[in-house]
Amino acid sequence: MIYLMSSNPILRQQQMPTIAESDSVFDQAMADAVKTTDANDVLYQLEASRDYDPGPELQSIRAPLLAVNSADDLINPPELGILEREIKRVPKGKAVVLPLSPDTRGHGTHTIAPLWKRHLEELLAQPAR
Repeated sequence: MIYLMSSNPILRQQQMPTIAESDSVFDQAMADAVKTTDANDVLYQLEASRDYDPGPELQSIRAPLLAVNSADDLINPPELGILEREIKRVPKGKAVVLPLSPDTRGHGTHTIAPLWKRHLEELLAQPAR
């Protein structure tokens, strides 16, 4: 489930257009994951995110904050408008939604720094106050 939810659905469809190819890709992904992933770590991550809600304290963030999402994020879908609504509560907050592209990976886009590097550079270039 995480394999599908944390990636780009268009990319996954291209990678797995048939049931046979889906089985093959999933089998390989699971074989690779078993080599490097600890099941307890995954359970901890899922449990920790189950009831995570930064909302109650957003207005107390005083540092400049850049919140980045991608248009293909199935876990935090931009269509819900939550990011755009809630970032207004952060005094020095800015939200960026990266457009869908062949380079985005849904929720996993946050690990692809070249896609959001320019926005971070802009944040870091702001004068300290």
